[in-house]
Amino acid sequence: AATAPGKKITARLKRTLPVRGPQAPTLSELMRWYCLNTNTHGCRRIVVSRGRLRRLLWILLTLSAVGLILWQCAELLMNYYSASVSVTVQFQKLPFPAVTICNINPYKYSAMKEYLSELDKETKKALETFYGFSEGKSKVRRSVDEWNSTGSDFFQQIPLLKVEDFSRTATDLHSGQKRKIEGSVFHKDSSIVNSGDSNDIIGFQLCDANNSSECALYTFSSGVNAIQEWYKLHYMNIMAQIPLETKEKLSYSADDLLLTCFFDGLSCDKRHFTRFHHPLHGNCYTFNSGENGTILSTSTGGSEYGLQVVLYIDEADYNPFLVTSTGAKIIVHDQNEYPFIEDIGTEIETAAATSIGMHFTRSRKLSKPYSDCTETGADIPVENLYNKSYSLQICLHSCFQKAMVDSCGCAQYAQPLPAGAEYCNYKKNPNWMYCYYRLHEKFVKEQLGCQQICKDACSFKEWALTTSIAQWPSTVSEDWMLRVLSWDKGQKLNKKLNKTDLANLMVFYKDLNERFISENPANTLVILLSNFGGQLGLWMSCSVVCVIEIVEVFFIDSLSIVMRRQWQKAKKWWNDRKRAGPGKPPQAGDVERQGHDNPVCIDEDLPTFNTALRLPLPQDSPLPRTPPPNYSTLRLETAFTEQLPDTLELGPH
Repeated sequence: AATAPGKKITARLKRTLPVRGPQAPTLSELMRWYCLNTNTHGCRRIVVSRGRLRRLLWILLTLSAVGLILWQCAELLMNYYSASVSVTVQFQKLPFPAVTICNINPYKYSAMKEYLSELDKETKKALETFYGFSEGKSKVRRSVDEWNSTGSDFFQQIPLLKVEDFSRTATDLHSGQKRKIEGSVFHKDSSIVNSGDSNDIIGFQLCDANNSSECALYTFSSGVNAIQEWYKLHYMNIMAQIPLETKEKLSYSADDLLLTCFFDGLSCDKRHFTRFHHPLHGNCYTFNSGENGTILSTSTGGSEYGLQVVLYIDEADYNPFLVTSTGAKIIVHDQNEYPFIEDIGTEIETAAATSIGMHFTRSRKLSKPYSDCTETGADIPVENLYNKSYSLQICLHSCFQKAMVDSCGCAQYAQPLPAGAEYCNYKKNPNWMYCYYRLHEKFVKEQLGCQQICKDACSFKEWALTTSIAQWPSTVSEDWMLRVLSWDKGQKLNKKLNKTDLANLMVFYKDLNERFISENPANTLVILLSNFGGQLGLWMSCSVVCVIEIVEVFFIDSLSIVMRRQWQKAKKWWNDRKRAGPGKPPQAGDVERQGHDNPVCIDEDLPTFNTALRLPLPQDSPLPRTPPPNYSTLRLETAFTEQLPDTLELGPH
């Protein structure tokens, strides 16, 4: 019998509509359907290819293409956050940087004698005991006061020691007695080769005031280094107890340090310099500090249009144990930066003209996710103690100072004071020296966490310096120049100048080219998507629609099939449990039914002929018999009252 057109339409709709319920496809059927209908040719060839060898080859080729796509896309993602560096050079009028100048000798030795008399006497005694000579005659007589009891106990507790051998025995250079060394030994000059025997090693021992068994011996291959380190240790103890106002008076004034000054071809004086007190370098003076709101600039390069100053060093009033070189230290920096003279300062020689040519560079780095830099330092959990713009050095010094206050109960003298803290000295904090050395050891080994917390600044200014030195003054001009300078400063100095007391300094721009180094993203989102599309098209003949199809089939459809199967299993388990009842064992006649074999499942799709034969018969029903023929069915009858237009037969024209 012919099938009615309406049934054809119904069957066609059922075939095209998604299958639900018990007749839903399995994962294998879904994958087979995807391979036959996808736009990626490799997957289709796996299904339609004949022969195992050809199918295996297509599987290998497709998997290789997928692997190459994943590799190339991963490379693209990793390179997405890379940056390219661009350099821009501009010729323009440049702001002149701040120039900070300090005398290498922080305080006048003649004014410091009353504070350092005990320390100097102990140092001279150690030199006489160790090297066998007494103080020779010097250019300026330096008398020290008689030994008094202030601080003498601490000199005896922390004396210089001469290590006899490596059997942990040392000689006290103060008393001459031998003592046994307890605790660890730290050799501070491990990079220096000792040409002598072990008897030439000297140092000092620091012990925990709360636990005398906790000690550390610090040794030096060079006696000069050992004496200087020991001297600075006690020197910081003494200076920490002197008020700031007193220390400013003990150091050099602007009139003492500056003899002449010129900038951009015009005369300048001490009014153009700003004083600030550095703990280790005394009074320092900054030219063009910008504190009055005005920053000088220059429109011409060359030595004649920069800063020219003549400095009075006064070598005769130097502390012989604190510093071993003569001259000044300068640092070129931005007005908002702190001058770390002890770290990156440049030394200026006496009796010489030092010319420093500058190249100005501004740098800008990209912050996260391109680099691990900070914009303003606000995201760094370290308090800025310097009241200047953020830098890596400020963060490291502030972090160490905070750790010093937390661990030792006081602040280290060379760095600014945190709020509520005070500088360490052996009267109030007798344990600070041992604590400081232990803490500094951890800081150098990066065990305090400061190097991990502190980050580079994203933007900074830099002046690249080129230094040249010439003899100054010349032999032919030395006499008259020294006479004129002595005449200008004669009323204050009351003596004739010596060329070893003078230093000539010139700081200038070599050119007015401002170099701007910036980082730019090497990739944008458009470029990234274009690269992805190129890789997909090259290896898999795939587009964005294909990617959406993959997401739909492999994630959405596959997940729905898995969840549907799990739901059916859970529903069947629950129904079986309800039928069994509490305590009722399952019947042997209960056959597990699932999928289209389960008559309990209700579905809107009618069973086919084959599935109908497999449906179980109702209980207590007779077996079906062959029905008698119904001859009336042989008559041709239409199923519809009106014939559809697409079934009309076209008659002959």
